[in-house]
Amino acid sequence: MYNFRFSIPTTIYFGKGQISHLSELSDYGSKVLLVYGGGSIKRNGIYDTAMKIMSDAGLTVMELPGVEPNPRIETVRKGVDLCKKEQIDMVLAIGGGSTIDCAKAVAAGAAYDGDAWDLVLDPSKITGALPIFSVLTIAATGSEMDKFAVISDMTKNEKWGTCAEAMKPTMSILDPEYTYSVSRRQTAAGTADMMSHTFENYFTKEPGCDVQQRFAEGLLKTMIKYGPVALKEPDNYDARANLMWAASHAINGLISDGSKPTWCVHPMEHELSAFYDITHGEGLAILTPVWMEFVLRKDPSVVRNFAEYGRNVWGLSGEDEAKIAKDAIAKTRTFLFETMGLPSNLRAVGIDSTENFETMAAKAARKSVGSFVPLTRRDIVEIYQAAF
Repeated sequence: MYNFRFSIPTTIYFGKGQISHLSELSDYGSKVLLVYGGGSIKRNGIYDTAMKIMSDAGLTVMELPGVEPNPRIETVRKGVDLCKKEQIDMVLAIGGGSTIDCAKAVAAGAAYDGDAWDLVLDPSKITGALPIFSVLTIAATGSEMDKFAVISDMTKNEKWGTCAEAMKPTMSILDPEYTYSVSRRQTAAGTADMMSHTFENYFTKEPGCDVQQRFAEGLLKTMIKYGPVALKEPDNYDARANLMWAASHAINGLISDGSKPTWCVHPMEHELSAFYDITHGEGLAILTPVWMEFVLRKDPSVVRNFAEYGRNVWGLSGEDEAKIAKDAIAKTRTFLFETMGLPSNLRAVGIDSTENFETMAAKAARKSVGSFVPLTRRDIVEIYQAAF
């Protein structure tokens, strides 16, 4: 385990009715930019509740609606312009990870003199941000408690992640009841997303990271336990609460700091979304078992990592590590595609051609240098083809 700095400055209010804490935004100024997506927060009543609390607290609210599932730089620019024109004091996102990511980029862009896309391409240019707050409505990305944001420029088929300490939310409200209305498809995709975050951190060759690894295994077992429950019983509080809290910890640094992970499945999926605008969690689900099988063939030394995963997460036993490793991958595939009902190949999400794979692989390879098992452009093309 190498030297590291671990910091989570985000205040979390977790549980029923915690949205009342939006009144605390008045401690940070008087003008709020409210960022949200397609309008579901108006249909389910969260919008009205939030607006009343903020009105009672004496806050003036401007709005940035219509954030896309893969948030666009054009929307970010609109938000930045609003912040600068109206002298906004803070940014509040109500929604899932895409909405929070957009709010983060807006908050950082409001503190920057140039174009917000500069901050996506070069995180070192993020030197500050307006205070960021969130009310989470979908358990998936963990954006409510981390420093990351992923923004797309679909005119260039580009989707990039950026990060900065300044983009960690000041406060996030996590009420599991707000996820009751999440659809089966989104629940399954969200579970795949949080599992992928955990896998990206869990599979590492850095020695001595027992604490991080055991935490990761506990998170994976929790996701595997409660994902199917949430599908069958959408209003099961325990299932929604455990998924929500597991998603936050999968990416807030708890299991990554000190273990030196470099992600590779996410860069591959970002290219799929950039070219085809697919659902992020579905893309991750399709790629994950294929990636597992590929790296196990390419680097047989990682058999011990996958065998450990099989024993500690899936409860597999035996002396033959190669068999346990393969069985663990098979278990993963069955869980994602059969138990959770996620699409099992790229054709199932509307990708009917391999013509962009070479271009996509070249970009993904640059973003995944130094990953668990290093992948070349050719390797990534093979993974795309195997997932097709």
